[in-house]
Amino acid sequence: METLINKTVPEFKVQAYHKEAFKEVTNADLKGKWSVFFFYPADFTFVCPTELGDMADKYPTFKEMGVEVYSVSTDTHFTHKAWHDVSDTVRKIEYPMLADPTGHLSRAFGVYIEEAGLAYRGTFLVDPQGKIKIAEVHDNGIGRNAEELLRKVQAAQFIAAHPDEVCPAKWKPGAKTLKPGLDLVGKI
Repeated sequence: METLINKTVPEFKVQAYHKEAFKEVTNADLKGKWSVFFFYPADFTFVCPTELGDMADKYPTFKEMGVEVYSVSTDTHFTHKAWHDVSDTVRKIEYPMLADPTGHLSRAFGVYIEEAGLAYRGTFLVDPQGKIKIAEVHDNGIGRNAEELLRKVQAAQFIAAHPDEVCPAKWKPGAKTLKPGLDLVGKI
């Protein structure tokens, strides 16, 4: 399987449900900012609202960090609105819910399940230049943790600002980083 790391997000144009309205979202909307694409199988399901609600709880922190979050499923924007209207958990979502009924975006990110017409749980971080910096895909029975994603985004932003350093396991802002070099070989 070919990796998506450091690949540019492809051109796309999709409908979204966001802030009580329908709107169009394109790859041009990503320019100059950090973005998270949070793929999930389908609206009106079971694990999905727990993940989307968890992400909604962390959304203000992502926004403070200059990160836009886009949830994506193969449902239509009409279905997103209907789910938003009836679910207390989904109602608290303030980030755009992208509609991908053709599977174009899901295929581009390598998470489309052809025989089901659904997406795997894929999480992708895109930098301000449109390059994918984090790519994770989970089987659909495994829920994700927005707190851990937040930590990874913090690490990606740190190394973008400090390209001569790397973040070790469990790194959090303020913790020690490493400067790769001959003096560290075999010392860790």
